[in-house]
Amino acid sequence: MAASQWRGERLSTVRWVSPPRPADVDYDEARVPPFELPDVLVASDGTRIASAEAWRARRRPELLELFSREVYGRTPPPVPVRVAVASVDEQACFGLVTRRELDVTVGEGDGSAVLRVLVFVPRGARGPVPAFLGINLLGNHTVHPDPKIRLATGWVPQSPETGIPDHEPTEASRGMHARRWPVELLAAAGYALVTVYAGDIDPDHPYARERGVRYALRDALDLDAGDAWGAISAWAYGLSRVLDALEQLPEIDAARVAVIGHSRFGKAALWAAARDERFALAVASGSGCAGAKLSRRRFGERVAHITTRFPHWFCKNFHAYADREDALPFDQHALLALLAPRPVYIASAEQDLWADPKGELLACLAASPVYALFGRSGIDVSPEAIRLNVSYGDHIGYHRRPGGHDILAADFWHVLAFARRHAIQESGASH
Repeated sequence: MAASQWRGERLSTVRWVSPPRPADVDYDEARVPPFELPDVLVASDGTRIASAEAWRARRRPELLELFSREVYGRTPPPVPVRVAVASVDEQACFGLVTRRELDVTVGEGDGSAVLRVLVFVPRGARGPVPAFLGINLLGNHTVHPDPKIRLATGWVPQSPETGIPDHEPTEASRGMHARRWPVELLAAAGYALVTVYAGDIDPDHPYARERGVRYALRDALDLDAGDAWGAISAWAYGLSRVLDALEQLPEIDAARVAVIGHSRFGKAALWAAARDERFALAVASGSGCAGAKLSRRRFGERVAHITTRFPHWFCKNFHAYADREDALPFDQHALLALLAPRPVYIASAEQDLWADPKGELLACLAASPVYALFGRSGIDVSPEAIRLNVSYGDHIGYHRRPGGHDILAADFWHVLAFARRHAIQESGASH
């Protein structure tokens, strides 16, 4: 479609903040009605899937199609990426890491977008290192207080109390989310950290239309269709294009890249790993509704809440399931199952009832039969047996920590142990 047909207000004129959480949210476990999950091992025509070969040949493609059509939206094929080094500091973090800033151009000519990618690589490694790759919410400069990291450009979600008073970042916002990105902890464990600002891939705004990959690639798909990609699909697509760029960096072992995300970016991380089997591991923290949480379980955030507050995250078709979750031809356990046989880790927090920690665990349990097809165990633990700060599971990992909606160093300790146990195994081809 022509550019003029998909054009909203310019980012510099838009004033928008996330709507508050609604009051009509049920947090009472006693009021959760019974529900029945679709059997992830039964195809749409009723055929039972009984082997890994049948899963890969039939059920997996079917579920990818359903999630694309009904939840996240379709994405265009991969486009070329070009990598340019914008800056290098070989003594960052007091000499612990080499920090690189990359400009990754996705696409060509007018149909291109530039992603600013921040890379921290541990110094002294004897060969290519594994990496954690994730999207940050407010700009690369918020990941670490390093004054040399470039401030984000363009529209940034407003956060007046932390240095983003009018959708424009200031020096005061440097390092404000460093607690979510433990660079030094990961480097000491031998892992690189790679991150990109969400707004470079696709602005987290229902009216932003002149920046990012959806705008750059606007001629590839009908962006007004019911199954047109939303922001989560765009973010997932961007993560795959950053992985394309990492394949060009000799210091990164691109076969051992874990995709990680918190909250909305946990949803994007799971969808990216479901679509792109090059990701060796997926980690989602507090991903909640349309992430790891079961949609049919009426607890915490539900489809009606999320599609009202963040309509731009999903394709239009998903909105039809507001208060009709039982009509979905799948549930979110199928999203986790799409990662099989690769390892996946789900992190919850005790007080993060909005994201429904129990609903996330139940999805893990319901995805486990697919891992069994591959001769691998998923997770087997009673919800009543869960203790705080204890990791559970094998190829599907889970923990619940005290506290609320966040991702912290305490979560990364569990994630690192899980990653080491599975050696972030090499995986298959791109999708």
